[in-house]
Amino acid sequence: MSKNQSIRLKGSLKRFILMLWALAGLLTAVNIWIATINLRSGIILAFFTAAYIAVTVVFYVRSRNLIINDMVSFATHYGQVQRRLLRDLKLPYALLDSGDHIVWTNDAFRKAFSVDRDYKKPISSLFPGIMDRLKDVSESGDEKNAPVEFSGRNYDVTMKRVSLGDMIANSDIVETGNGEEYLTACFFYETTALKIALQEIDDQSLAVGLIYLDNYDEALGSVEEVRRSLLIALIDRKVNRYIAALDGICKKIEKDKFLVIIRKMALKTMQENKFDLLQDVKTVNIGNEMAVTLSMGVGLDGLSFSQNYEFARNAIDMALGRGGDQAVVKTPDNLSYYGGKSQQVEKSTRVKARVKAQALMEIISGRDEVYIMGHRNSDEDAFGAAVGMYRIVRDMDKPAHIVLNDISASLRPLVELYKSMPEYEEDAIVSGMHALDWVGSNAALIVVDVNKPSITECPELIKYCKSIVVLDHHRQGSETIENATLSYVEAYASSACELVSEILQYTGNNTHIRPEEADCMYAGMVIDTNNFTSKTGVRTFEAAAYLRRNGADVVRVRKLFREDASVYKARADIVSQAEIYHDWYAISTYEDEDQENPLVIGAQAANELLNIQGIKASFVLTSHNNIINISARSIDEVNVQIIMERMGGGGHMNMAACQLSVPMEEAIGALKSTLETMIEDGDIA
Repeated sequence: MSKNQSIRLKGSLKRFILMLWALAGLLTAVNIWIATINLRSGIILAFFTAAYIAVTVVFYVRSRNLIINDMVSFATHYGQVQRRLLRDLKLPYALLDSGDHIVWTNDAFRKAFSVDRDYKKPISSLFPGIMDRLKDVSESGDEKNAPVEFSGRNYDVTMKRVSLGDMIANSDIVETGNGEEYLTACFFYETTALKIALQEIDDQSLAVGLIYLDNYDEALGSVEEVRRSLLIALIDRKVNRYIAALDGICKKIEKDKFLVIIRKMALKTMQENKFDLLQDVKTVNIGNEMAVTLSMGVGLDGLSFSQNYEFARNAIDMALGRGGDQAVVKTPDNLSYYGGKSQQVEKSTRVKARVKAQALMEIISGRDEVYIMGHRNSDEDAFGAAVGMYRIVRDMDKPAHIVLNDISASLRPLVELYKSMPEYEEDAIVSGMHALDWVGSNAALIVVDVNKPSITECPELIKYCKSIVVLDHHRQGSETIENATLSYVEAYASSACELVSEILQYTGNNTHIRPEEADCMYAGMVIDTNNFTSKTGVRTFEAAAYLRRNGADVVRVRKLFREDASVYKARADIVSQAEIYHDWYAISTYEDEDQENPLVIGAQAANELLNIQGIKASFVLTSHNNIINISARSIDEVNVQIIMERMGGGGHMNMAACQLSVPMEEAIGALKSTLETMIEDGDIA
């Protein structure tokens, strides 16, 4: 049998031939039917039927082999043309086997990636990590894309998996194994020019910035009056020259505020230089006793210029809330901090405290009940501030509750002292669970000594209260309580109790705090100022004097803080085993779970380590409930807040902390690595 005879037609061409034979059969049946009706007509039609069948037979016999030969020839030439097109295709193209080895490449691929025809190595030898990004290429044939780079040029690679099961199922030469065999086709589209063009467009996009002078009035007050205009002119020139050198626009909108428009490319330069304007402006000195500091907020990558401006406003608020002398860059997805190495200057005026007090009273008067809460593992400052706010609310004849879950050993004497008051109400202190059960639709929430919702006593309570008031003295981070009706966050304040003490003095004559309440607030100030040796200013002592006038007993408070001998020994052990790292940083650990409150012992030991000569910052790592708590302390030379923020925590410039869910050895390594990186980058000494 010949090759052509063994090949049979199929598909549409076969159906066309069968249709001709079907018509011949139909014509024959019609001929017979007509012959039964009229014999002459049947005979005449029979001639036409016979002629049709004869023509069909001749056409089929003579044309069949020609059709098959033409189809085979077309298929052969088509395959050759297709292969030639792939070989000469300008796009780099490669086929990979199931082991991701290259089995075939076209000329463009070999030229673009400098390989020869026999290159059979894995594709990852040319593009490291490419298969990790494309490991989910499905066997169903879905395409996957990923960017790659080769010799400084950028490509987008498209991969598609092609199954070989159907292709070789009937092959007499090869057979498939038990697993599914496949090839992976790879197309490489060069995007170098496109990426450069997009980058240039992105670099030319505009960013909006706001520059505020932190201590404008205080700096002017420290220089004689005839020279104040010169100081202002020198500061303006510094700011304008700095922005002009970056091809930006700077417009003074108020006496101590500037609006800045710069390109994104210029902002990158500022970021690379770590916003050296922050340090440069401090060099302006014409006899002023106080160096001028500024804060900068920048917004970019918004959907519009107005959104960039809103980002800039949020960024400058964040910079000021964190204590000033720093720059904050805000994008839709991220916040970046620069600077923040100076202590915020205490404001001598109490106008802000008076305004906040009046606003607070208006909020309380319009609500049916008030809940007050601090942070988890509440300390003396958080409890004392809550007690002060409780007194304000109760003297306005509004129901009030302090949310307090766990009472630590160090806080228990203070709570018992507070409960010993004759005026103490049974529902004054409630748990977070009870607060959630009792809260009504017209309740207000006052959050003290914390501005991060995730670490409050009861984070769920925030979304149930109609009005939220935040009173805090910690520097703000990226996580804040949103939509607060009133926010009074002052990083210069020594403690939350200091802020509440000032507010108490502007709430009218109806507020009278009891001696026990004054003790609680005074205790909070003592703890947060380390016996009035850290972060104390004129207003700190004025607040303490106010509490003393209202019955705060210094001796009674001191007795509350007396410790067991075991606690004193534990603190001494922490100090004795401290490691001095890079000559200036003291690092120690504490893993005694037998103590009731090891975190307080660790924090106290961190303060003790600062008494060692030459130590700029101390870090005590305490293990508690399988979590490593790092207490960081400094005096004035190192900003421990930015160190703890790098590790996921926060706090003050001189007092900060963070938590890590890792073993102690890894936590120590992470702390040392962070210090090493920040020293190399110049962020700390």
